[in-house]
Amino acid sequence: MSHSIIQWSRIVVPRSNKVAYASRAVASRASSRGCAQSSAASPPLHILSSNDAPPFSSCPSGGGRRGPVHGRCGNDRAVRSLVRCSSTWKWSNRQQPTTPPSFSPDDDPSGDDDKRSRSGEGGGGNPPPSIQQSILSQCSSLHSSIMPLNSSLRGPLSKGSDRGTSLPFVLLVGNHSSGKSSFVNYVLGRPVQTAGVAPTDDCFTVIAPGPKDVDQDGPALVGDPDIGFEGLRQFGPTLIHHTQLKVREGIKNVDFMMVDSPGMIDSPATSGGMSLLGYAGWNGGSAGGSSPSSPSAMDRGYDFQGVVRWFAERADVVLLFFDPDKPGTTGETLSILLHSLGGMDHKLLIVLNKADQFKKIHDFARAYGSLCWNLSKVIPRKDLPRIFTMCLPVTSKNNGDQGSSSGGGGGDAPTIQALDQRALADLHQTRDDVIAEVMKAPKRRIDNVITNLHDSVHLLLMHAVVAEDVRSRYSKRLWENRIQEASSLVLGTALAGMGAYLSAPPQLTGGVVAVTVLGVGGMRWFNSAKLKDVEEQLLSAEELGASFQRTHPQEVSEADEFYASVWQRIRDPLRLSLWRTGLADFPAVGKGQLQHLQRILDEEIPKLRRLASPSHHGSTKIDDRR
Repeated sequence: MSHSIIQWSRIVVPRSNKVAYASRAVASRASSRGCAQSSAASPPLHILSSNDAPPFSSCPSGGGRRGPVHGRCGNDRAVRSLVRCSSTWKWSNRQQPTTPPSFSPDDDPSGDDDKRSRSGEGGGGNPPPSIQQSILSQCSSLHSSIMPLNSSLRGPLSKGSDRGTSLPFVLLVGNHSSGKSSFVNYVLGRPVQTAGVAPTDDCFTVIAPGPKDVDQDGPALVGDPDIGFEGLRQFGPTLIHHTQLKVREGIKNVDFMMVDSPGMIDSPATSGGMSLLGYAGWNGGSAGGSSPSSPSAMDRGYDFQGVVRWFAERADVVLLFFDPDKPGTTGETLSILLHSLGGMDHKLLIVLNKADQFKKIHDFARAYGSLCWNLSKVIPRKDLPRIFTMCLPVTSKNNGDQGSSSGGGGGDAPTIQALDQRALADLHQTRDDVIAEVMKAPKRRIDNVITNLHDSVHLLLMHAVVAEDVRSRYSKRLWENRIQEASSLVLGTALAGMGAYLSAPPQLTGGVVAVTVLGVGGMRWFNSAKLKDVEEQLLSAEELGASFQRTHPQEVSEADEFYASVWQRIRDPLRLSLWRTGLADFPAVGKGQLQHLQRILDEEIPKLRRLASPSHHGSTKIDDRR
């Protein structure tokens, strides 16, 4: 096939391909039964066997049999039972959802590993359900044990951060008309979200599996104490009324939820795009658009950046969608990437969707280059993350889902004869890679829970150590002043008593008493004024930095970037909590409390990591998992 300019006008997929795309999750088992041979007669079919699945289709543990990218890893049903056991969110008369025609339990390629999971072998390295349940319970218990200290110190951990959602979930954010809703429908296997060229939804939509189709509004969703979204109440009633829950039966994701977000678009007041981004420098400052009280942050009626941050912190996979029409030129999207998704690289996937709309390879190069250039403005690193360039099959339109070719691109549709099949196959392969990552959400929940505990303990420990150093220095100065005042009072009282004992004139004794009272009072007033100056000095950015260096000398001398990043995250919240409480009233931190936090980092979290990690030759305590 010629490698000249690619004329992409329209994609027409034969009817036989509809079955192939719909049944990609069963391709591996079908190939072992000899079905793959009959499917191979149609070249456009994109069916992957277990041998040619992409690397991302393997289990996150690194073990287990590799199945097709749209299937599940070996320990799928074990994790599914774990999630239901660990959740207090009980559907009334909950039953197994109706299995879609394209996916049946008999054809589940992970069935062999499921048998190993149920027998306690852990599915090729994944811990069995009992171990996974134990990990979740221990993490919840340890996280709850540190919350009282966080509350007393006005720590950096948000209220309810120790409580997760009832099921793992995947968050989708991005430009409007970038294919988020289409991708949701494609993954679920049925039309759930409305897709279109113009913005079609202004709500955060939580899509969960259930025994029957049920819709709930925002107040019901946020008020449910079991599903795990009650923390959204802090963002106000406007957000609550722009949130909804959709329970659907017969969808493929029976063990995790998906959260679709409103499409991001610049209002006329902020159409400058990059002007609203600013830059969060090392001093913790931020430019316009990052403050919840600024007009650009509240132009939806609620703190959109804060809400996305809330969802992203609790999500197990986050997908950020771009499209050819707006490859990174929407300022709100880049602002979200900068302010709401920072520090979440381990679970963030950047997706350039609708790549089949390009008529020429030059158009693709310009759009891809524009996206990379815009991302470089908000990612302060030399290396850019991987960008998943993909498209959705046009056959999904027959199910009511607008595929990647619907809207935004314009132009006449090319025929499949004019399409470079290898380029299209590569886009489909990338789409399968993304779906494989989405399907890993239940298995990533274990690692994410441990990571969240590790992160929370580090934040609280540094907050407590630096706060105690500042408080102790202020307390030392306070007691020095009190000793001076008490010494002056004792000295004056002794002189007055000596005068009375020696029968000194009453005028002399009274004068000594008056001088003592006035002197001690004046000293008390002077010391109080000086203490205010001392408090302001101790709470300055320079002195707080000095306290950090004094309490973490080894990390500073070794230029430990991890501790530097933790300090950047807690510095401003620490300063604010010290200001609000006042150093005189700030509670002291006991050694036992600090030792408890350190013990979690040094002992408990490594134990949990060993339990959750796959068996390998480097394991030190493999027997502890059995």
